[in-house]
Formats: sequence, C-alpha cells, structure tokens
Amino acid sequence: MNSDAVTAIIAKTPALKAHKAKLEAMEPGSYCMHRSWGFGQIKSYDESSQKLHIDFKGKKSHAMDPAFCVNTMEVLPANHILSRNETEPAKIKELIEDNPVQLVIDTLTAYPNQAASAIELEITLAQVIGEEKFKRWFSGVKKQLVKDPRISVPAKKTDVYVVREEPVSAEDEILEAFNSTRSARRRITLAEDLLAASIKEDAKPALQSVLTGLIEAVRDSNQIDPAERLYGAFVRDELSRILGHGTTGHNPPQAELIKEIRGLTAIAEKIPVHFQSRFLDLVKETHPLEWRDIVFALLKTSQGKFTTECINFLIENGQTDELAATLARWKTEQNLRAPVLLWAIKNRHSKKFSKLLQPLVTPRLLSSIFFAIDYEALQSSGTRRIPLGEVLSDDPDLISDLLATADTETARDLGNTLLLNQGFEELTKKSLLARFIKLFPSLQSLVAGESETKDEQLFVSRSSYEKKRIEYEEIVSRRIPDNSKAIAAAREHGDLRENSEFKMAKQDQSVLMGQKTQLERDLARARITDFAEATTEQISVGTIVDLRDVINGRAVRYTLLGAWDSDPDNHVIAYKTPLGQALLGKKTGEHVKIKIAGASHEYQVAGITRFADPKV
Repeated sequence: MNSDAVTAIIAKTPALKAHKAKLEAMEPGSYCMHRSWGFGQIKSYDESSQKLHIDFKGKKSHAMDPAFCVNTMEVLPANHILSRNETEPAKIKELIEDNPVQLVIDTLTAYPNQAASAIELEITLAQVIGEEKFKRWFSGVKKQLVKDPRISVPAKKTDVYVVREEPVSAEDEILEAFNSTRSARRRITLAEDLLAASIKEDAKPALQSVLTGLIEAVRDSNQIDPAERLYGAFVRDELSRILGHGTTGHNPPQAELIKEIRGLTAIAEKIPVHFQSRFLDLVKETHPLEWRDIVFALLKTSQGKFTTECINFLIENGQTDELAATLARWKTEQNLRAPVLLWAIKNRHSKKFSKLLQPLVTPRLLSSIFFAIDYEALQSSGTRRIPLGEVLSDDPDLISDLLATADTETARDLGNTLLLNQGFEELTKKSLLARFIKLFPSLQSLVAGESETKDEQLFVSRSSYEKKRIEYEEIVSRRIPDNSKAIAAAREHGDLRENSEFKMAKQDQSVLMGQKTQLERDLARARITDFAEATTEQISVGTIVDLRDVINGRAVRYTLLGAWDSDPDNHVIAYKTPLGQALLGKKTGEHVKIKIAGASHEYQVAGITRFADPKV
C-alpha cells in the first residue's frame, strides 16, 4: 500500500501506528503467509473499502481488512524461499535436486539472524518440496547438513539451525560439544556423529581425546543400559579403527557384552536400527554353536525392522528350510506373534519370500492373526492402535487369500471368531465379515443372527442391570486378564500339542469371550424401567397377577418383572420365561394354560395390580 493509504488506515485506527512498516510492506505482488489461510499473494488494495485482495494458494481470492490481518499475516521478503519458489521455480527445483544444502542455507538466510527452529524450517521446506516427498528428502539432507561447516545443526527440534558467520568443521563442533558434556549417553551419540562426518586426516590427532573419553564412558558409566553399552562399544571400536588404532584391548569387548544369552532379547529391543545387522553377526561370532537357536528366539519376540533383519540373516546363513518349518510349527501352536505375522502378510507376494510364505497362507494363519489381535487388545489399555488389525482391514485381498482353501464350516468358525474379537470396532467387524460373505454367501446368517439379537429390547430393573454390569466388569477387568496370564504361563511349559494346562486355559478363554460378548449384547439391548408404565387392564411387565386354579380353586400370586429379575422361591418371574410369555396380554377373567413343575394347569386370571403402586 502507498503512504496515503497507510495514513488513512492509521487515522481510522490509531492503534495501528506501531505497525506502519508492516502495513507499508503489504504491496500488490508481495507474497504473504496467513496464520489460518496459509500462503498467498497480495493482488491489489481497494482504497474505497480499505481492503486487500489476496489470492491464497488453493483457495479463491479473499478480501481482507489490513487492520484485521496485521497480527495474523506475515509479509514475506522477496528472498524468502516461498516467494522464490513462485518467482524462480526452475532455480529452486535445481537446488532441491542438485544442491539441497544450499537450499537450506538460502531458506535460513531470510530469517532474522539467519536462524530458524528445526520445526519452523521443516514446515517451510515441506511447502517447497511437497508434503509427500519431504520426509524422505530431508532425512538424506540432514546427513549432509551435519558435515557442512556453514551450518550449525541442532540436537533437538526445539533448538535452531544457524548459518554461521565463520564456517566451523563438523569435527571441531563435535569435539567442542564432546568436551562440554560428561553424559556417557551424549558422548556415544556425538562419537556416532563423528563417524557420519567422514573424518579428515588432519583432524584425527585432535580427536584422540574423544576416543579416550568414549572408552571411559563405555567402561565406567553406570548411567547406560546394556544395549547402550554394547552400541557404545561398537562406536568406540569403529572410531578407534578410523583413528589408526586396533580394536583389541578395549574393555569391555563387544563379545563380552553379549555372552549372556538370557539378556539378548532385551538388548535387541533397544539397539539402533542400523546396528541390528551387525548385532546378529556379533551373536553368531560370539556363540558359534548356539547362534541359530538364539536368532530364532530373537525372531519370535522381535519388533519392527528387526523381524526382517532376523529373517534375512537366517536365509543368508542357509536356514531357509529350518525357518519354513519353524514358522509352520509356530502357526500350529498359535505362537506366531504380531510382528512376524505382519511381516508374513506384507511379504506374501514378494518374489524373494513367496516360496517360503505360500505354504503358510492358509485359513489357520487367519486364525493366528485373529488370536494375535485379540491378545494385543486384551493386553493394551485405551484405544491404542493395533497395526495387525489395521493391515487386515486395509488390505482388500488378504482375507480372500487366506480363505482360498477354506470350506464353508471353516469360514463360519473364523467368522464367529471375528465377531468375538476384542481388537475390532463393530463397524470394522461388519466390513470384514462382508468379505467372508462375498466368498461364502451362506455366512449371511451370521449378520442376520447378530442383527436380530440386537434389535429386540430387554426390559430390566435397575438393580438387575447393575448386577449384570458388575458381572461384565468382573469378566473384563479380572477374569480375562487372569486367563491371559494363565495362557502365557502355560505356553512356557513347552509343546502345546501335549500341554493340558494350555488347552484348558484356551477353553476357558473361549467361554469367557462368549460370556463377555453375550453380556455386551444384553447390556446394549437393556432398557431400565421402574415398571411405572404397567396398567391393570391386562398382564404386562410390572404387574402382580392373582390366578385361581379352575379345578380345585387354589389361588396363586405371581409378580411379572424384568428379563433378569427371576426369583422363583418368591414367585417373581421374568417376562421372558415360558410362564411369563404365557401370561402376557391376558385380562381379568381370561383363562391361561401353563405348566408348573412339569404338570399342566389351567388358571383363571382373578386380578391384576401394579407392582409400582404402594403396598398396603
């Protein structure tokens, strides 16, 4: 805007005088970033309405009062990377592809003091690179930034990237940080950064102190766990080799740190991803006679990328047949854990693993998947996502692949297992069941049976509802977790085919799951009532009925209450019982034939009163 327009706006709103420079920067053609609307370009200023017309990216032109947006919109300088991405797209594209470090420097240069927080920088660059490509692009660029002497790279996202006035070598920066900390964990991390920085020959003498400090940290610190100590020993030996020293004589040696087989699983869970392959090599070197059994044990409890590392390691070391046999055995024993199952279903069509996995892709594998999802749901609290369940939902071909060799009865059993599974929401169950029905149309009855059960309401008293709810809580919070522990304990006893404790615990699990599901359905259908709606015109839920035997004239009184209120000793009957159903709808004077204790009786309704009325 020109000076006259700015003067007019300030005259109208004197408080804007402090923002005069920012208002003057709102010139047509300038690019801007609005807190809510995002990136845009100022197209014009209408003096009559005193409004800016701004084209925001992906949105229509928007008229905006400068007084309104002065605190919510930033006018970007011409050298800002977002502005340049519009004015010199070819140059920016070239930097993205060929000189990404310079792109980062150019981006930082537009900020005050040539510094920006890691979060701020990443948000800006993501808009230039594109959200989908940015993460992979920047992960590679960060490695280059660490090595570049022109940029100070922060250790935390809350710290800042800075363009240095005087370039500082990565080695000097790391050396300074190393000498300023006594934390063993931090020293291991900094030494790891040195390895990534491609140490120059002339810097090696100055880095001897880093090696000395690292040796002490790995050997003496009581602040690091076994996984950190092992990785620290690996970094120590690599740095020693690069600096021209041997790797022998350092204590403790890497092999010493993994000599105890019992602790290897805990170590494997915490080591860095890029160290996993080296870790497995080290296991084989340290345990030449037992390494195969150790790696299979690690695979059984593995997580994430370590699962793939273990499988690749076994195959590369000639254990493909043993791996196939072991996976088949684990499937039979219901011992396939979620990470291994995830790996199997994701790689079932890969050329590398198809021969290994095709024999596993059977209905029994789907049973293992359901078991693993159910187990994880029982172990977790709240609404934590279950990756195996998400893959089963997202992969449209997985169920058809697994049921390719199934007969109708097997598919029905698996469909029922799905309906009882705790790891899926009801809508997801229906979506998955639809895939079953597409393959086996006769399974439509599973859905029909479920909907019939849910549609009918149950009239219940508040006291009986509370009893059912307490029963449900007891099953969910105590009996099912106790059963899960019993299954886990029984599994440790060995061969599941002859493990009676495991079989009994699994049978108990089926019973508990059935009870839980039935209670959930019943509680969902329950309608709590105080029976005040009952009338005396006919027998209904909440009435007291006087009956007279038409043969001997003997009188009997029944109270007809909710579905869960039966108390035969006190002549209280639930309306869902055969006797209750026979009485419903009868009026005074009408006859009813019923069976009591196996004998047929004919009664006349002598009177009807309301249970909710005060008792005289």
